[in-house]
Amino acid sequence: MREGRTAGARRWALPVLCALLLTGCQSPAGPAGDGPGGTASGSGRPGGGTASRPASAAVPPSGFGKVFLAVGECGSFGTVGSTEVPCGSERAAARVVARRDGRASDGPPCPATTDFVLHISEQRPAADEDGDGAVPQGYACMRKLQPPHPGDPGAGGGPRTIVGDCVHDTGDGKVRETACDGTGEREPGFKVVEAVTDRADCPASTGLYVRLGGARPVGCARPL
Repeated sequence: MREGRTAGARRWALPVLCALLLTGCQSPAGPAGDGPGGTASGSGRPGGGTASRPASAAVPPSGFGKVFLAVGECGSFGTVGSTEVPCGSERAAARVVARRDGRASDGPPCPATTDFVLHISEQRPAADEDGDGAVPQGYACMRKLQPPHPGDPGAGGGPRTIVGDCVHDTGDGKVRETACDGTGEREPGFKVVEAVTDRADCPASTGLYVRLGGARPVGCARPL
């Protein structure tokens, strides 16, 4: 679940990194071709502002597009990492909805309903036949091909906290995201009902301020 924020009436939440295993499924056929490979590690959210939990796996130097895990391409399922596969493959688990260079902690956030983030390690082969085998460090924002989608509002997972998500008090001065329907390990205590630019814009019923990031960085959460 997403790692959380500071608990108590009208408090800021602190983002924490967490981990997520990828699950596989099928989808309609997607782009195919030859391209470079990379090293991808998964991160998902349950918790606060931005969440991620890395797990590394080496990827063979071959793929299905000119850019490793470009927007619209698909990654495989696995327990520790992901490789690029055709979107019509039985091994395809999720599609890239956004692709950034650099570290996820330094770059723009993934789209709101991203299910998990793949962190891609830099690879620069010493010998390369066509000159495009290099893979820069970056991250891919992934959306699973089939439900359930942990990044959906209230689902209790994914790398971002968004409007519609719920959290619970961990008892150590922090809060952590959990499913709004009560199916998570803990019952929800607050629900983010609005995103605003400043705390003063939150409704009077707000019992917790959650740091969301983006153009409207303040999440107004009401007690449940």
